[in-house]
Amino acid sequence: MSLRHTLLAIVAASLWGFTFVAIKVGLGEFPPLLFAALRFVVVAFPAILFVPRTGIAWRWIVAVGLAMGTCQYGLLYVGMENGMPASLSSLVIQSQALFTLVFSSWVLQDVPRRQQWLGVGLALAGMGAIAFDRSGHASSLGLLLVVGAAASWAVGNICIKLAQVSNGFRLFVWMAVVPPLPLLGLSMQFESGQWAALRSLTPLGIGAILYTGLIASLLCFGFWAYLVQHYSPNRVAPFSLLVPIFGMAFSVLLLGDSLSQWEMMGSLLVFIGLCCTLMSPARPSQLIEPETD
Repeated sequence: MSLRHTLLAIVAASLWGFTFVAIKVGLGEFPPLLFAALRFVVVAFPAILFVPRTGIAWRWIVAVGLAMGTCQYGLLYVGMENGMPASLSSLVIQSQALFTLVFSSWVLQDVPRRQQWLGVGLALAGMGAIAFDRSGHASSLGLLLVVGAAASWAVGNICIKLAQVSNGFRLFVWMAVVPPLPLLGLSMQFESGQWAALRSLTPLGIGAILYTGLIASLLCFGFWAYLVQHYSPNRVAPFSLLVPIFGMAFSVLLLGDSLSQWEMMGSLLVFIGLCCTLMSPARPSQLIEPETD
């Protein structure tokens, strides 16, 4: 990857890391499925009035919207509501890198190199060390839900690649019209207190919606789609392993979390694994020439 694209991926990872703090704040203001629906309402409106859908088939809008909107964030928010702390959630959801690698090998016939497997293995070992150290702080249900969110993210990565759209920003604006209705329907079925939360909006609640909607979704997913269009998902996905490092750092600074020696060692393994994966030379088929416009 070029230096410019590498820096873009790192910026997206840092903004996503802070997102878990914003989600934890928002979950104190809203029921989880309602909060997830509001996130995508902010993404979609009024952006769809100014961003044309040119060249994007509805089947891919629906597929990406269901995978990376409804399923990923519905499961993540409910999982965090059910005992998963922000720092551990930012870690566990990055197992999407392993899911993406497996799905990409199966669907796209994009077989990773040995060094890529080694890098992901080291990163997963680091994630496992942190998860083991923090396992007593998370419910088994919450953990399972966040793992499901990671698998949904990986499915979305593959859908973006298969869609072969020329403008990733348009895809992410339009895919945001899909999640609100199913999430609101699920919220009405399984949650309570929605109207009370909306009537008593606070600056913290509004800020959480705006950050998760405009920054974490619209901006960062636009970056992510752009990178996945230009490179193999196996090349882009490992950058997401930086998210838990940023997420844990922000949790320490803003939520008062503390990092144990196991957590610091695990974070170092994640970083080494990422470096290992990035140093693996790309096959010619892994690269797509950037657009010149």
